Formats: sequence, structure tokens, C-alpha cells
Amino acid sequence: MEILHQLGTLFLDAVPTIIVVLLFYWFLRWAFFQPIQKAMAERTARMEGARAEAAAVENAAKQELDTYHEALRRARAEIYGQQEAARQEALESRAKLLKAMNARAQEDVKAAKARIATDLAAARAQVERETPALAAEIARVIVERPSSLRGGAAR
Repeated sequence: MEILHQLGTLFLDAVPTIIVVLLFYWFLRWAFFQPIQKAMAERTARMEGARAEAAAVENAAKQELDTYHEALRRARAEIYGQQEAARQEALESRAKLLKAMNARAQEDVKAAKARIATDLAAARAQVERETPALAAEIARVIVERPSSLRGGAAR
């Protein structure tokens, strides 16, 4: 029983300490832990808000970048289309020019052939006209040659 009495006395002596500890706990909770928890909760909320805002800004930037890339792709396609049209036009123009130059060259060849044929006909006609006169000249030269040359050539 004495142990119980000692325990009871010890308990009664500990009661003021327990009360002081509980009061100190409530005071720290009220003065220290609640403001810190409130500040931590506020910080966490701000961080989550900032993260959400950053995600929204990132999504907006991504959408804007996608829009930019799409516009760039369309502009490139349009430019390539214009370049292809210009290239086709240049090829057609070049083909027309080559065709015209080929036709002109064919005409020039025909004209040159016609000139050559005309010149050939004129030359033949001139040769045929001059042939009797040349033959007579050759015969006259042969007949008029001195006899010494004729005889000397025969020996």
C-alpha cells in the first residue's frame, strides 16, 4: 500500500508539471504551430497556383507554337506551289521558245537549201552556156599552137 501512496504522492506532485506542459503545448500550438501550418498551407496553395498558371501558360505557348508551325507549313506549301507554278511556266515558255527556234531553224535550212538549189541551177546553166565557148577557145588554142610545140610534144 505504501507503494500506492508513494505513487499517489508522485502523481499529485506531477500534476502541476503536467498542467504546465499541457499549457505550454497549447500555447506553442496557438502561437507557433498554427501560424507555421497556415503559412505552409498558404505557400503550398501559392505553389500549386503558380504550377497551374505555369501549366496554363505552357499550354497556351504550345498551342501558339503549333499554330505558328501550321501557318509556317501552309506558307511553305504555298511558296512551293508558287515556285512549282513558276517553274512549270518557265518550262512551258522554254519549250515554246525551243519550238519556235526549231521552226525558225527549219525555215532557215529550207531557205538555205532553196538558195543552194537556185545557185546550183544558176551555176549549171552558166556552165552549160559557157561550155561551147570554152570548148571553142580550147580548140582554137590547140589549133593555133606553133607546130614546133606540137611536134616536140609528140616525140
